[in-house]
Amino acid sequence: MLRELIEVFRTSAPLRKMGENFSRMIQIAYDMTVSAGEVYFGKPTTPEERTRLYERDVEVNKLERAIRKQVIAHLAVHGNAPSLPYCLLLMSLVKDVERLGDYAKNLVEVTDVRPEPLPDDDNTGELRAIRAGVESAFGVTAEAFHACDRECTTDLIRQGRDLAHRCDALVASVMRSDYDASTAVAIAMGARFYKRLGGHVLNVLSSVVMPLHKLDFHDEDEFPSPVTDSAEDE
Repeated sequence: MLRELIEVFRTSAPLRKMGENFSRMIQIAYDMTVSAGEVYFGKPTTPEERTRLYERDVEVNKLERAIRKQVIAHLAVHGNAPSLPYCLLLMSLVKDVERLGDYAKNLVEVTDVRPEPLPDDDNTGELRAIRAGVESAFGVTAEAFHACDRECTTDLIRQGRDLAHRCDALVASVMRSDYDASTAVAIAMGARFYKRLGGHVLNVLSSVVMPLHKLDFHDEDEFPSPVTDSAEDE
């Protein structure tokens, strides 16, 4: 359905501004996620840089409200009813992107509780790999919003589900570790925040391949994982 929405953005002047605002939201939230990951994994940051991140979150929130206002104004005009499904889709997507900004901000706030570097061990290495996967999927999401590549999006959804399972496994590993309390909490919170970041990215991606009534539902039945050779042999 996203393909049709983008075509509407390109051909309708009132909706084109909504599309521009949404693209801006995605880009800001992506930049926030990357910056937050750098801070979480130990990059030194100044008070001014922290303030800028919060300012960007406010900008995302303002864009969400602006899009909502634009949708309401558009639908209030007689004759615009045919675009109702696309407006409903956009209203759902902007909420997911707004939440991405919030979780990026939350990730940075973990360092307020534990400013020391994370331990250089397997759990932190796994979390770095999860971060890379989430950021990669998020980066492609902005491209998918314009290209609507169904095959690529389906692969990303499968990968995103795998990352969510890895986040859960990482939390379980932390629970079995002998970390001190602050280290355990910092890694577990990082895993949970990256799971939520990845989840909202998947929600946006689902709009490329799912009809409106199934938006955000990217379960195993819709996107079964590829069968491995070993599974076939069994």
